Amino acid sequence: MVTPAMVGIITFVIYPIIYLVYLSFFKYNLLNKAKSKFVGLDNYAQIFARPDFYKSILNTCLYTAGVVVLTVVISLVLAVWLSGTSKVNQFVQAGLFTPHIVSIVSIAMVWLWMMNPDVGYLNYLLKAIGLPPSQWVQSSKTALFSIILVSVWHAVGYYTLILVAAIRGIPRDIYESAMIDNASKFRMLFNITIPLISPQLFFILIIMTIGSFKVFDTVQIMTGGGPNKATNTLVYFIYEYRSTNMGYASATGVILMAAIAILTVVYFRVLSKKVHYS
Repeated sequence: MVTPAMVGIITFVIYPIIYLVYLSFFKYNLLNKAKSKFVGLDNYAQIFARPDFYKSILNTCLYTAGVVVLTVVISLVLAVWLSGTSKVNQFVQAGLFTPHIVSIVSIAMVWLWMMNPDVGYLNYLLKAIGLPPSQWVQSSKTALFSIILVSVWHAVGYYTLILVAAIRGIPRDIYESAMIDNASKFRMLFNITIPLISPQLFFILIIMTIGSFKVFDTVQIMTGGGPNKATNTLVYFIYEYRSTNMGYASATGVILMAAIAILTVVYFRVLSKKVHYS
């Protein structure tokens, strides 16, 4: 009964991983396979000797931290606010979810226009409230933050709905008992709501961390890894060597896979004990 699923997993997950590790030991030119040769661990040695590799790791970590923290916090605040069943809340939920179903290409293009230093709407708003304009994606100081901003805006609606559903699943009598004991809303949030939706928060944390480490599309469309490598992430680093040295790119992919695996194990070891499943 599980054979069809196992065939799919072996074909599309296990085999690609094994082949990725295999290619990482070769100097493999996709444009001229005749020049391919076995180099052992030479690809890994070259990667760890390159300063731009460490720059891409730093960018990826900063991006992941920014997106995960901001998305979780904003989604939690919005979920608590929208946990009611009024028609206004339903309308707002639909509006928040809309960016998630829109193509990231369209979203990135719109945000590029809004972030234009000369005619963009965001700088117009900054000037309207007395703040200096920003260069957004055109400056190495603000480009990564701009990418984080777009990613958070794109994801927050989806995770808000997950948390709204989780909050609505909490028995009302728990809150009623807390109100009888004169518990404040702030205390109910941290002592009742957050502990009881911790499985969903843990799920969001894992999924968002893995997804953020693999970010590519937003970077490719908005900045192309620039300016001055300020938004060059690990996946974009792999993308740059996809044809000239597939083995080099594969070795970087193995490192990325190992980093995500280690981080996931750490999450489960450290945070799973704080998750309440009942």
